[in-house]
Amino acid sequence: MQFAQRLEKIPPYLFAEINRKRDELIAKGVDIINLGVGDPDKPTPAHILQAMHEAIDDGSTHNYPPYQGMDEFRKATAKWMERRFGVIGLDPATEIISSIGSKESIHNTFLAFVEPGDYTLIPDPGYPVYRTSTIFAGGQPYTMPLKAEKNFLPDIRNIPEEIAQKTKLLWINYPNNPTGAVATLDFFAELVAFCRHYDILLCHDHAYSEMAYDGYKPPSVLQIPGAKDIAIEFHSLSKSYNMTGWRMGFVVGNSTGIKGLSQVKTNVDSGVFKAIQKAAIAAFSTSEAQLQSLVSIYQSRRDVIVRGLQSLGWSIQPPQATLYVWVPVPKGYTSREFTSLLLDKCGIIVPPGNGYGSQGEGFFRIALTIPEARMQEAIQRMHNAGIFYGGVRE
Repeated sequence: MQFAQRLEKIPPYLFAEINRKRDELIAKGVDIINLGVGDPDKPTPAHILQAMHEAIDDGSTHNYPPYQGMDEFRKATAKWMERRFGVIGLDPATEIISSIGSKESIHNTFLAFVEPGDYTLIPDPGYPVYRTSTIFAGGQPYTMPLKAEKNFLPDIRNIPEEIAQKTKLLWINYPNNPTGAVATLDFFAELVAFCRHYDILLCHDHAYSEMAYDGYKPPSVLQIPGAKDIAIEFHSLSKSYNMTGWRMGFVVGNSTGIKGLSQVKTNVDSGVFKAIQKAAIAAFSTSEAQLQSLVSIYQSRRDVIVRGLQSLGWSIQPPQATLYVWVPVPKGYTSREFTSLLLDKCGIIVPPGNGYGSQGEGFFRIALTIPEARMQEAIQRMHNAGIFYGGVRE
């Protein structure tokens, strides 16, 4: 029995590999501090759970859901987009579709629009699914480097004309995973103009729209006048409401983009369980005070990590958003060498930056999804092992 050749082009999924290493070490009795995966550790808020309990008891939720999402859910989504971003007039029938989290809809978008010979413009470093889904669809990924000196924003002026002419999709993700960078409306406007000129579908992965700190509120690309003509935006309830396992998200924007996504979706899955959609509607009603109480936990953890690393010699600033801190490795180490050192000497799991693309070399990512006490222990373990930004002290 032989795998399809496409699998030879696809590396093992980064976080599946991290989980495998974690399980091996735990089986050996190692006390692992896992700073690897961005999976919130706090419970889903009570009002969402209550809505789910009530929906499960309602027998009308137990049959097949509409592929594109319940009408009630899509209308609630339109109201949330208007309330949160001031995006007015989204048509629930043609410009909104539910998704099984973001990962499913991101992958299906490639299947809907990319053919052999087509290019996709993807950030590097970036969410690994952008690259692997391009390959699954038979396309060619063209990477847009995200560099610290450019605030981890791609410079579209560096994209060759012949590549732009053959590009179907351009992907961005702000607030950004893995760098924690944020983007302005002026930057979004530049991308909208570029994609309109080349007839490219602009895809904004907005999974961290609510995970922002110090009063910052990330904008939507759909706030740009005319963006709906060329852009779709991917949202997830996973991080914002501690609902990663629920697999609930939605995509909004350009009707052609939504139609293509819907055509793939109707052929590969049967939609989101109605009870989860009803719970999602309850999530949309979460008050600003409730949301900020969740976000404040991650902001406090961010500060613990940043201060701790600063005490060990790192010159880093706290990110404005996401669940991550993007950290340079000490000089003399590659990303994999340093993350292996942390695992071997300290029992700390972090993903190497080059797991997100070649431009991630020289960095590692810390997830803010464990209690502060364990984060402080991780910093203490590094100190005790002599691991400082200036090098490892024996």
